[in-house]
Amino acid sequence: MDGLDLPYDPRTVEEVFRDFKGRRAALIKALTIDIEEFYQQCDPDKENLCLYGFPSEQWAVDLPNEEVPPDLPEPALGINFARDGMQEKDWLSLVAVHSDAWLLSVAFYFGARFGFDKSDRKQLFDMINDLPTIFEDVTGLAKTQRKRKSVSNNSSTKAKSNSKRGSEPRKKDSKPMAMQTQSNEDDEDGLSADEEDFEEEHEDSSCGACGESYSTDEFWICCDICEKWFHGKCVKITPAKAKHIKQYKCSGCSKRACS
Repeated sequence: MDGLDLPYDPRTVEEVFRDFKGRRAALIKALTIDIEEFYQQCDPDKENLCLYGFPSEQWAVDLPNEEVPPDLPEPALGINFARDGMQEKDWLSLVAVHSDAWLLSVAFYFGARFGFDKSDRKQLFDMINDLPTIFEDVTGLAKTQRKRKSVSNNSSTKAKSNSKRGSEPRKKDSKPMAMQTQSNEDDEDGLSADEEDFEEEHEDSSCGACGESYSTDEFWICCDICEKWFHGKCVKITPAKAKHIKQYKCSGCSKRACS
């Protein structure tokens, strides 16, 4: 195949993953950046064609390997025949799905060939699973999912940063905490500078009840007396309940006040 598919035998998990990433990058390039060239090469008047991705991050549309059985699993055959019978975006999505299946088959072919055990296979799958699929990248789902994750983290951080404010007296014209959390849901740029500063300041904080470290995906509340932070679940306080607390005092401070 014009020297693109040079002999290569990745033998470790890291080498197989590097091979996977190179082939993946090549296929995404064909289906996005080089889409016009790829479309033209998939002529339905030609024989069965396959889309190949190589570790060098180069791609090629070519006839299937004539060797039986082939050195590696082969990509989906005849992708060019569906080109003019489908909407372009649907056709690209179909090719992307088949490309994802091919990438996995190649990666785990190497794993089987070189005797990866259960832990090696799990490590390889976890590394692969941390990347968006080709289908997700080509259809835009990956971007949407990243945006949703950013919004989710943003909202949970906002709840934490507002928990102390929610425990202080609020002016009549102040927004409820639920509305303050909602206000950033359409912010595509992620956390604001204030929220990033808050995270950096409290990233080493631990819950005064259970001792676990701060996490952006959980609601926290701060004691207005000792200024210790607590998981809402540990002190049985929800974000909705925190809105109505004028001054939060942890159990330790409450006991000291009574003694």
